Amino acid sequence: MVDFVSPRKEFGRGKTLFPNEPKTLPELFEAAVRDHNRPDALSYKDGETWHAISSDKLLSRMKAVAAGLIGSGLEKGDRAAILSSNSPLWTIADGGCQFAGLIDVPIYTTLSPQSVQYILNDSASRVLFIENLDAFERIADILAECPALELVVFLNASSDTDKGISLGELEAKGSKLLQREPNLESTLGRAAGSDEIATLIYTSGTTGEPKGVMLTHNNIISNVIDAGERYSFSAADSCLSVLPLSHIFERSAMYLYIYNGMAVNYAESVDKTPDNLSEVMPTILVGVPRIFEKVYAKAKLKAAQSGGLKEKIFDWAIEVAKSVAMLKEEGRSVPVTLAIKHSLADMLIFSKMRKFFGGRLRFCITGGAALSDEIYLIFTGAGIPIMQGYGLTETSPVVSSNNPLDIRLGTVGKPIRNMSVRIASDGEIEVSGPGVMLGYYNKPQATADVFTDDGWFRTGDIGEVDAEGFLRITDRKKELFKTSGGKYIAPSPIEQMIKSSRFVSQVVLVGNERKFASALIVPNFDMLESYASHKGFETMSPAAFCRDRRIIDLFERQVAVATEGLAKFETVKKIALLENEFTVENGELTPTLKVKRRVIDERYRDVIDELYREE
Repeated sequence: MVDFVSPRKEFGRGKTLFPNEPKTLPELFEAAVRDHNRPDALSYKDGETWHAISSDKLLSRMKAVAAGLIGSGLEKGDRAAILSSNSPLWTIADGGCQFAGLIDVPIYTTLSPQSVQYILNDSASRVLFIENLDAFERIADILAECPALELVVFLNASSDTDKGISLGELEAKGSKLLQREPNLESTLGRAAGSDEIATLIYTSGTTGEPKGVMLTHNNIISNVIDAGERYSFSAADSCLSVLPLSHIFERSAMYLYIYNGMAVNYAESVDKTPDNLSEVMPTILVGVPRIFEKVYAKAKLKAAQSGGLKEKIFDWAIEVAKSVAMLKEEGRSVPVTLAIKHSLADMLIFSKMRKFFGGRLRFCITGGAALSDEIYLIFTGAGIPIMQGYGLTETSPVVSSNNPLDIRLGTVGKPIRNMSVRIASDGEIEVSGPGVMLGYYNKPQATADVFTDDGWFRTGDIGEVDAEGFLRITDRKKELFKTSGGKYIAPSPIEQMIKSSRFVSQVVLVGNERKFASALIVPNFDMLESYASHKGFETMSPAAFCRDRRIIDLFERQVAVATEGLAKFETVKKIALLENEFTVENGELTPTLKVKRRVIDERYRDVIDELYREE
């Protein structure tokens, strides 16, 4: 077994880090007000206008919500679910739960009513914070089957309904209680200890039934502080919150923003993110690889549609970016000739890419799925550094991360301070440290199954650690599949190769217990339309494109070129083109846009069977 332990002493689960640092989430919120009391702590857009909430107002509203919950009969350790899209009200509800000593349970807005019911019942949530009446009506039928649920709180204050109370009413109730009992405020936030559960986060269930991950205050706080240790975050920074707060990645990032006194801005929606980027002009952006893939695909499409010289200039600039980034990655100097080319490419292409993100980005942080080397080199070479990290819900979430001081291509960085990584004999990554969860709620056997005899968490990922301590992820252990010939195939690296084609939007490798590997591919239909126009044949519907022999031939050639050099047993022998993108809403992707392979296998069973039909 190969070990790599982070340079600092490993702290076991449940131990605090340093005496001057917050030990609970309420202490983090209070520290932010004490150290960074700013007028624009949280900003959101209503109509055409951005509105700001100050640090001290944020804290007072959290405490009013906490008092309102206590006045409603909630007690320490009770569960309170939050079902809403991102907004300051989400953060206020979360903070209110923490100050009241409750365990909050985030629920993705994309989940089906049945999945919501499962989480409400498994967690025995007594309170449900919900966005608005429309969201309530979507799940109204299942609420009668949730016996523990006693109170519904509408985050949208305009929700005037007898189905529950508004957040404003809950705050007003809490404010009155604080006035009647002035000593109550001093007790808020003191109920829960650092080793007690702060939140239950249900996994997205890529391989089965969702499990409630029990994260303590110490799990989260230690991770927030240690993950940011090698970044130069400050009150001069501004961010745009895009990913769902129901996921620990964005939630932990939110705490990091607040703790460091950054200006937090909430994106209106995924569709409005480009507009919000130009308005907010963030210095830091936390995202998933799909965001950067789509930005590049859009820029490439625009160049392709322009055709001729503009397309050639774009392609030339991208190669320049990759060349410069690779030289810097290798620690080599950039030749004068290449530097001149880069300056010209910057003026023509890269400056426009940076402007898309608002023009002020210092760096982006990505995780949740694999970032291709090509996307990393393109963006880094264009002056948009991307720091790729690795983690899981069960690790609060960050295990390792590249950072501005220590970065290596093709890796997810070194373990963060106080987290330790080792590689088991079968290649599985095992983790120990203060960020590792207590376990799965109500699932002692599932908890036992993911810990080794000596207490290390089994991640389910396959990887390796190089001589300098950089971690490289090769695949998900559960996603490895075996051909009927007995050969194991890791799908993710091969999918990354295929996605290097500008014509490919999404791809999933299949072939478990089959003779060979095949690929389900969702084309970039905008790029296909440009290709069809260039080749002089008619533009078609997505379904027609997927059936057209000329297009199928194109993709077969693209796959062959992209995967050249693979072992014979890894070679993709057949492909099927799909007309519809995999989406979170359809249950095919997790909220961080990872593919749910089991769902894809089931949903496209007929398509897959056809690929292996004997001719």
